[in-house]
Amino acid sequence: MKKSKIVTIVIIVAIVLAIYLWFKSGYNAMVMKQEAVQAQWAQVENVYQRRADLIPNLVATVKGYAEHEQGTLTAVIEARAKATGVTIDPSNITPEQLAQFQEAQDQLSGALSRLLVSIERYPDLKANENFMALQSQLEGTENRITVERQKFNETAMDYNQYIRKFPRNIIASMFDFEKVGYFKAQAGSEVAPKVEF
Repeated sequence: MKKSKIVTIVIIVAIVLAIYLWFKSGYNAMVMKQEAVQAQWAQVENVYQRRADLIPNLVATVKGYAEHEQGTLTAVIEARAKATGVTIDPSNITPEQLAQFQEAQDQLSGALSRLLVSIERYPDLKANENFMALQSQLEGTENRITVERQKFNETAMDYNQYIRKFPRNIIASMFDFEKVGYFKAQAGSEVAPKVEF
C-alpha cells in the first residue's frame, strides 16, 4: 500500500512539473518574441526619425532657391509635424494604431515627393552640393524605412503565429499576449502608374 502511494505521488509530481515547465517555456518564448517585436518597432521609429531630422535641412536649402514653392514647403513642414506627433506604445501595437502611424508617414512621403518633383524647375538648386547630399541621404533613408518595415512585419508575423498556435494560444490568452498589426502597402499601390512620353 505504501509503495503505491509513493508511485502515485511521484506520478502527480511529475505531471505537475511537466505542466509547469511547459507553461514556463511557452510564456518565456512569448516574452522573448514580444520583446523582439518591440525592438524592431524601435528600429522602425529610428529610421522614420532620421527622415524627420533630414527634412528641416532640406526645406531650408530649398527655401533659399525656390521662393515660389512656399505652399509645397508648408505642406512638407505640416506633414512632418503630424508624422512626428503620432506615437505608438511598443508594448501594445494595434492594427489601428499602426494604420494611423502609417497614414501620417504616407502623407509626409507624398509631400516630400511633391517637393522633389517641384524642384525639377530649379537647375541651380539641383546642382547645389548641400541639396544633392540631402537628397541622397533622404533616398537612403527611404530605402532603410522599407527594409525596417519588412523586418518588423517578419518579426510580427513570427510572434503572431507563435501566440496563435494551439496549445500556446491558451497561455497567450491567459497572460494577455495580443496579436500585433502589420505595415500594409499604401492604398492604390497595387495599380501600376501610367507612364506617358
